[in-house]
Amino acid sequence: MRVYLPSPLQSYSGGQVEVEGSGDTLAQVLDSLETQFPGIRFRMIDEVGRLRRHMRIFVDEVCTEDLDTKVAATTLIHIVAALSGG
Repeated sequence: MRVYLPSPLQSYSGGQVEVEGSGDTLAQVLDSLETQFPGIRFRMIDEVGRLRRHMRIFVDEVCTEDLDTKVAATTLIHIVAALSGG
């Protein structure tokens, strides 16, 4: 399945915006990205296994924090780094 990465994560993917992931759940897809691009998962998932506050993940255009979300080969995943400031 296609996974779109935000610019802060592209340094792990060699500058690629679109990468291929695999798995039956969102967690498995993120694990597959970690296998391909070591260190990338830690930028998205914290030490206790939760999505970091500044990250948003859209599975077929639906925002989710549930890493057990089911995915299929045709699923599109967009990872977004939230902006903050004031």
